[in-house]
Amino acid sequence: MKKLKPEFVEFIPKDIEDDILYISIRFRTAVHLCACGCGNKTVTRFSPRDWKLTFDGKTVSLFPSIGNWSFPCQSHYWIKKNKVIWDRKWSKSKIRTNRYHDKIIRKIFSWY
Repeated sequence: MKKLKPEFVEFIPKDIEDDILYISIRFRTAVHLCACGCGNKTVTRFSPRDWKLTFDGKTVSLFPSIGNWSFPCQSHYWIKKNKVIWDRKWSKSKIRTNRYHDKIIRKIFSWY
């Protein structure tokens, strides 16, 4: 099982390394290379309408899942207690529905 080592930083480095989850509390963002190995940079922003970070003093988890729908790999996984837990790929229809749902949520929480 693939693991990501959390590294708390103020600024996300320009060159990021595989298997590291860079976390900037100041900028409410986490960045890592896609867990599938394709090399694409995955950015998750923390907010009530996006991702939430849980840190238990040793491990980190992100909620909800990471769906890299814009990448050719279209990987889909969770980060729970530093571990990458793979989820099934979504159909194009499900991706469209999810994007529509996200668009509505962004409108509801536009004041954030």
